[in-house]
Amino acid sequence: MRASRHSVWNRWRVACVVVLVASSAMGAGPNILLILADDMGWSDLGCYGGEIRTPNLDRLAQNGIRFRQFRNTAKCNTSRACLLTGVYAQQCGMMKPAAMQHAVTLGEVLRTAGYRTLWVGKHHGTENPVTRGFDRYYGLRDGCSNHFNPGLARAGEASPARKRSDRAWCIDEELLVPFTPADKDFYTTDAFTDMALNYLEQYKDEKQPFFLYVAYTAPHDPLMAWPEDIAKYEGVYDVGYEKIRTARYQRQKIMGLIDARFSLSDALFSDWAALAPETRKDEVRRMQVYAAMVDRMDQNIGRILEKLRELNQLDNTLILFASDNGASAEVVESGDQIPGFGEIGTMTRWASQEKDWANVSNTPFRYYKNYSHEGGIGTPLIAHWPGGIKAPGRFSDFSGHFIDFMPTLMEIAGARYPGMFNGQEIVPMQGTSFASVFDDREALRSAPVFWQWKQGRAVCDGRWKLVAWNADSTGYWELYDMETDRTETTDLASRYPEVVERIAARYDQWQNGN
Repeated sequence: MRASRHSVWNRWRVACVVVLVASSAMGAGPNILLILADDMGWSDLGCYGGEIRTPNLDRLAQNGIRFRQFRNTAKCNTSRACLLTGVYAQQCGMMKPAAMQHAVTLGEVLRTAGYRTLWVGKHHGTENPVTRGFDRYYGLRDGCSNHFNPGLARAGEASPARKRSDRAWCIDEELLVPFTPADKDFYTTDAFTDMALNYLEQYKDEKQPFFLYVAYTAPHDPLMAWPEDIAKYEGVYDVGYEKIRTARYQRQKIMGLIDARFSLSDALFSDWAALAPETRKDEVRRMQVYAAMVDRMDQNIGRILEKLRELNQLDNTLILFASDNGASAEVVESGDQIPGFGEIGTMTRWASQEKDWANVSNTPFRYYKNYSHEGGIGTPLIAHWPGGIKAPGRFSDFSGHFIDFMPTLMEIAGARYPGMFNGQEIVPMQGTSFASVFDDREALRSAPVFWQWKQGRAVCDGRWKLVAWNADSTGYWELYDMETDRTETTDLASRYPEVVERIAARYDQWQNGN
């Protein structure tokens, strides 16, 4: 039945004290709930300026911390590899979906600290997570799938739109290629949440904390959502790209999320008035469905929060929410596109958000998924932990990266990082713990952070960001001062050539494995 529509540790000893103070009565570390959205833009959530209804995430933000300068890798599989391992995808063999090498996962590390390790949703690798430190796994091992039916046509139904027919799905040790759910009310976001709730109920009496990783596939294409969720956004997007983007930017300023450092970057979308009426209608529908997918994800997060309240575990659970890359300008079209039958939003039509609305979703930044500019790598990050966050309701300017999740969660859990694991030498952690941010203290990076995906490449070194987008990775570097220009509008490369040369040399060393 459908869910209601509805270096070595320098701070380890300090971390132990934090864990003891903030832990549950059983004396263990806090529960950890890590939630990841897929291809969602920086400004889509209400608490980041969006008009999409996300009351559950908004409440977490208002009673937690919103990060203004946290970054992913601009691509699904590389971001998820960094998040899971604390090393770059280039270091663990995950520049394309593969088996992780010379790395340990959060499941493997947190399990050694006494955690029950649980995962639902997307992996985007070739290994079953139950072989990589997770006690339970239910979800899409692959990169994307039809949200209503990841597999083959069911009796009495049309064929689901798909890019490929061999999407891999796992239910614990079982591998299904393809996975065709029997329930015709199946929808990925609901199904992942159902299993997460099942896990929480099943293990509720255990005396050990849990690590639950909920990796949604929304709002990654195909754009598909329940009709009643789509209906909520009837008429909202008729005003077009510019008015929605301007309204988001104004809300961001009013709520204090952004300031003078965040000028509104030049628009990259089309002139709404110049579009043909049928094109405008199609574009309105795209964003309606996209918004419905984000809305539905928030509804399901609300179901998990309610379960934690029921179990009296909400105060003792660190909740982190992020997106694996910026909104996507990629275009994928497949399935039956006969007007009135293969409508955007339905099981038989695979459609994408595309670049114009993606530019809006990434307000106020430039570009989109795949780019190393902020529109590609900027993620909303929300942290909520009543038992462990001081001065909730604030913003953080910590310059973070997905490689930072491993050291942070290890510190919170009191876990240790191995030098060897399963006979393999493990790459040293590359990230910086931001656990001190929860305690309202500064977290400082001691080394630059790097990006490289397709034509995109970047380095953040202190206040400076060096970034490029070019086909051969030998071309022009742009330089931005992140302390004054968070939206990359004023290129300072010609003014500070010595800075470009110095940071570019660091990038070359990193790319060469030094």
